[in-house]
Amino acid sequence: MTSKIKVNLDYLLLARDMSLTELSKTVDISIANLSILKRGKAKAVRFSTLIKLCDALDCQPGDLLTLEG
Repeated sequence: MTSKIKVNLDYLLLARDMSLTELSKTVDISIANLSILKRGKAKAVRFSTLIKLCDALDCQPGDLLTLEG
């Protein structure tokens, strides 16, 4: 069985009443790239990007990314 990393961006945005557009402006990452991450289609995430997202969403990396399977 293969494990998969799940990105909980939808949940975090909803919990913080924030749109993808707002997050994009806050972290200076394109909506297209955030959308790829949100859909779980990203092949990799830079630590600097992860830190920006966690800072903007006031969360820990484990809140944003979870291992399934």
